[in-house]
Amino acid sequence: MSRYIATRAMRGANALVTEAELMLNKALAEKGPDTKVAFPNTAYYMPTILGMTGVQVETLSQLKPILEHARGMLHPIPSTSKWTPYLGETLDSGMATLFAAETIESIRFVYGQQPEPMSGFKLAGGTSFTSPENGVKADEVDALTGHLNGPIDDIRLRSWGIQLVDGRMPGFAAIVGCAKSNEVAVKIVRELQRRNILCFLSGNVNGRSIIHQLMEEGVELGYDTYTVPFGTDTISAIYALGFATRSALTFGGLKGGQAREILLYNKDRVFAFVLALGEVDDLKYAAAAGAINYGFPVIADTIIPEILPTGVTTYEHVVSMPFEQIEGKDDLEKAERLVQKCIEVRGVKVKISSVDVPVPYGSAFEGEVVRKADLRVEFGGKHSRCFEYLQMAKLEEVVDGKIEVIGPDFSNVPAQGSMDVGIVATVAGRQMQKDFEPVLERQIHYFVNGASGIQHVGQRDIAWIRVSNAAADKGFNLEHIGKILHARFHEDFGAIVDKISVTIYTDPKLMNEWLEKARASYDYRNKRLADLTDNKVDEFYSCTLCQSFAPNHVCVVSPQRLGLCGAYNWLDCKASFSINPTGPNQPIRLGKQMDPVKGYWEGTNDYAKIGSHGVVNEVAMYSIMENPMTACGCFECIVMLIPEANGVMVLSREDTSMTPAGMTFSTLAGIAGGGLQTPGVMGVGKFYLISPKFISAEGGFKRVVWMSSVLKETMAEEFKAVAEREGDPELLDKIADERNATTVDELLAWLEAHNHPAMAMDPMF
Repeated sequence: MSRYIATRAMRGANALVTEAELMLNKALAEKGPDTKVAFPNTAYYMPTILGMTGVQVETLSQLKPILEHARGMLHPIPSTSKWTPYLGETLDSGMATLFAAETIESIRFVYGQQPEPMSGFKLAGGTSFTSPENGVKADEVDALTGHLNGPIDDIRLRSWGIQLVDGRMPGFAAIVGCAKSNEVAVKIVRELQRRNILCFLSGNVNGRSIIHQLMEEGVELGYDTYTVPFGTDTISAIYALGFATRSALTFGGLKGGQAREILLYNKDRVFAFVLALGEVDDLKYAAAAGAINYGFPVIADTIIPEILPTGVTTYEHVVSMPFEQIEGKDDLEKAERLVQKCIEVRGVKVKISSVDVPVPYGSAFEGEVVRKADLRVEFGGKHSRCFEYLQMAKLEEVVDGKIEVIGPDFSNVPAQGSMDVGIVATVAGRQMQKDFEPVLERQIHYFVNGASGIQHVGQRDIAWIRVSNAAADKGFNLEHIGKILHARFHEDFGAIVDKISVTIYTDPKLMNEWLEKARASYDYRNKRLADLTDNKVDEFYSCTLCQSFAPNHVCVVSPQRLGLCGAYNWLDCKASFSINPTGPNQPIRLGKQMDPVKGYWEGTNDYAKIGSHGVVNEVAMYSIMENPMTACGCFECIVMLIPEANGVMVLSREDTSMTPAGMTFSTLAGIAGGGLQTPGVMGVGKFYLISPKFISAEGGFKRVVWMSSVLKETMAEEFKAVAEREGDPELLDKIADERNATTVDELLAWLEAHNHPAMAMDPMF
């Protein structure tokens, strides 16, 4: 190992620990030892400190022993005579750096130095983001540019969970510094986005950051585009390592203090790397040493000493790939090869969709928002209609790859105008089944959203598509929607789809005719799905997607109980098994039913033992109080017993408020996740709440005494139908939310005043 790297890393660590000590002493004197410290909207205290030491830091005084521990991990700067070629002392310095960085960031929050939107930052040409020339209002700045983010909140961490476990998001890149040019910065990020790799941005070189470069070029930053700006100083890179630690705690079922297990979890399961752009100073060397502890290699675009032997990382530890020496015709090609090298060194398994469209394409663009100021045309929404319909046909009736647009295109539609559009996809295949139609049709949302500059919302006859000026200027048109669907259905569903043709209707007469056909089919499917109940099938399905992150988690999907992530129902799993017979969704032959009330079968119990590697022996499909199903961490809602109220509360992932249980979602998630089986607590998909089998062993939906208002509002019609089914049409109004009750006493008073049925039901335990 290079003595040079060791010296620089140790020097940087010593300096940062000293800085943290000075800041802490100042804060203790000015704010007091009992001053609370926390990262907002997270349940993991200071996550790196918690993960590595097990200490739950809640006050300034508790940071004192942490820094003493960090100081003890430092080593004298190696001299020529005493230096030894081992990583140990450098890794210690790296971990001390992370403790110091997290301490500094927590103290910044104490002083109110929270991340600020870069609203005053100047674009190329000298105008401000909020200037009239750019058509951006001040209150839109956060959403447009992304802000200097601080820690990733728990809501986003969990919502990303399913993408992490199903491979759509194969890893993340911690990019530190500043690229050679704005064009190179954009190319690097676009290449990573194209591969669906999450980008965390931080650091600077001589005051200039890759964040500045991307903003100047109008690149949309933020959660939804997989490009998150933490801050323009190197210390803010701690949030990337905190994210990695929280991934292990959230999905891996690990606890604070299990340092070795957390580090190995990240090495084996979280495919991340550090890309250092520009000059590497002492602090960057120290932070890089911290990342290597996690098994994350460092790749630099400048000349620095390398550490090529493997050991802590899967392959090389530190790789130097000077930009000027990279083979390539121009800087953009060199940037692409730099990204390829990063992926090679970390061993990230990527899947790139080959879609013939004139805009960048990948899952990283699924969350893009096309705002009014950048809108070329929209289909659906308030001013027009848009529907999408997928139908099955015989093989001889489909010409594969045939894409037609029947009617005018949008070239004559005024800027920011709208038009009616109907998208009809016709598929055929020897393994295709009628039941798969809605499964495949639902994929249209994800497939279309993958195009940069295209926004897709909704489904069926309430679809809404927006095309940006940027996409239109590059030549994107209606035919390209058909090309996307043709390519992606073959790529993702090739086992059941042999042929696909797409017809896009803008002709008013034909559009109306096909809309009526589609609605008739929607109605048929609704009735078909309503008749599909647990007692009418002889097999359920397993789902082991999340086991890549939660090794002992058991998920059983039935017609009346979808996966806790909300992304997979019984039909989805059936289609998945047909596509990949050795994949994550396997049929579970039910066999003898042992308890119809609680939902025990021989087959589900046998699978529970096998699927959990012996950790879980039984799973009750319909009970929360006895052997409830486990969860990984990417659940949409948490259901939890409130014993005093003789009922349960339902907390949505989007809800950050306090609950009658005295805990927020983030805190409760630690109890419900990680593959743990906790009677009285379970993670669920939100549409399981309206199933007749929702905790039916304990009385079903009538047991819900408190619910997040976001659920009550967004699923109001569904819940009203459930209330009618339960024989209490006013039931939804009797359920409290955070606006009515945040304590048990307030909840009980509400339930009494509104005569909630749970108060008169048999005790839950």
